[in-house]
Amino acid sequence: MNEAIVRVAARGDGVTESGRHVAFAAPGDTVREDGSIEPGPHHARPPCRHFPECGGCQLQHLDDNAFGLFLKDRIASALAAQGIAAPDILDPHISPPVSRRRASLRAEARGKQVLLGFNAEKSHRVIDMRECFILRTELFALVEPLRKLMGMLLGARGSGGVRMTLADQGADILLEGVSADGLEAAEALTTFAQTYRLARLAIDDGYGPQTRWEPEPVTITLGGVPVPLPHGAFLQATEEGEAALVGAVRQAVGSATVTADLFAGLGTFALSLPGKILAAEGARDAALALKSAANRAGRQIFVDHRDLFRRPYDEKELGRFEAVVIDPPRAGAKEQVEILARSPVPRVASVSCNPSTFARDAKALLDGGYRLDWIKPVGQFRWSTHVELAAAFSR
Repeated sequence: MNEAIVRVAARGDGVTESGRHVAFAAPGDTVREDGSIEPGPHHARPPCRHFPECGGCQLQHLDDNAFGLFLKDRIASALAAQGIAAPDILDPHISPPVSRRRASLRAEARGKQVLLGFNAEKSHRVIDMRECFILRTELFALVEPLRKLMGMLLGARGSGGVRMTLADQGADILLEGVSADGLEAAEALTTFAQTYRLARLAIDDGYGPQTRWEPEPVTITLGGVPVPLPHGAFLQATEEGEAALVGAVRQAVGSATVTADLFAGLGTFALSLPGKILAAEGARDAALALKSAANRAGRQIFVDHRDLFRRPYDEKELGRFEAVVIDPPRAGAKEQVEILARSPVPRVASVSCNPSTFARDAKALLDGGYRLDWIKPVGQFRWSTHVELAAAFSR
């Protein structure tokens, strides 16, 4: 009996109405009795030769319409699991191909051959990257040169990592699991950085990042303000995704003139909001970077280096603000949200990279008397099952 695919599950499988899971099937596809797939109107031809082996993408077989529905369905399903009726879920943002400005690659030496790329799906096996439809061209252009450099540094059987970020000044590269002792290795790093006009080149041999090349201080511009970029600092994956999240947060905050930005990071939202801002961040390097940038730009931002998991703000502290922005890591912010739910703050803008923990925290806010006005899905990890969102709560 033939069955139609009606949706895509959280891990990317197509699902029939009877609940059967079928790998690499899109909504509208038909699964024949022999298990083969008859492509439907939303089944796209994957552009990359490495799909589906490479773990960087799981959904290249979906067109944008189906991918957008997947993003919305993931959020609605997470809310339903908490007994929350889906509010107005806005049209999703989907970042375009070749727009990812940061990535973490793995490197593995096999004699004279060096593999460099993302891991295979659910595996530690490195897929040797020969093309990529998600990385910015400036970063992908460095893959082949980095393959040769890592070959020299790793030896015959070593393994390591490459963190790539596109900063204001160019590519910021951090090589992990390598050492560069001796004159030959040091000269190779300098020559590589000069040849490819890197913004910064650093290595981490297990004792933390050591900068080997940085002709001028590396920055990332947020809200029109250049912010010093610490090694390994969090940055939204694409400029387009960042703009979508910032726009949604600004809409949720509205006309607030005194706002708290919790888990502020480098200031993605704090530097884009009007009025007086309290920016709380637990990572010391990020807090110091935001503080120095805000001071140089003359912004009214008070930066509080504070671990919100161990020392969340209480109701009295939160009561001073007309709006709160909260953008926690994947685990959510259970302790802080429970206190926020008891506060008188009239508006909350919630940003999340995990629909499940977002739904859990949303339930706490709803139980505390907030309304969930709308949700903006953001798919800046194009063709992946990773879902981000911004949401507006109000009293």
